[in-house]
Amino acid sequence: MATTKLLSDAEVEKIPAVKAVFDDIRATRKSDFVNNFWRGLANDPASLKRTWEQLKTVMVADSAIDPLTKEMIYIAVSTANGCSYCVHSHTAAARAKGMTDVQHGELVSIIGLAGQTNHLVTAMQIPVDPQFEVK
Repeated sequence: MATTKLLSDAEVEKIPAVKAVFDDIRATRKSDFVNNFWRGLANDPASLKRTWEQLKTVMVADSAIDPLTKEMIYIAVSTANGCSYCVHSHTAAARAKGMTDVQHGELVSIIGLAGQTNHLVTAMQIPVDPQFEVK
């Protein structure tokens, strides 16, 4: 159960700043669907706008990292942070961008291995090799 109200489309229509962001979300994604994350964040129009603008800058704008890889990174970070909602939403986005079942399986293996080795190196407090340091 949400800890904040999820605004309906009827409620969004009454708040011009929120409606503008929702319209942009729909236009950018070429879909009428606005997911619950944005509906919850819509309770704070300034935060909604700021977060959407950041997301467009990082996840939507052309960059050196392709869109599918960005989504797969988002899945890995969301897994590490324990955000089930983000794992689900970005897995759906990655699949929409072409992630195959084989790629998803490999991604899950990498996430699991990284988590395991991160915990081991942290438990042993292994110092960073000088060769890995930027000079």
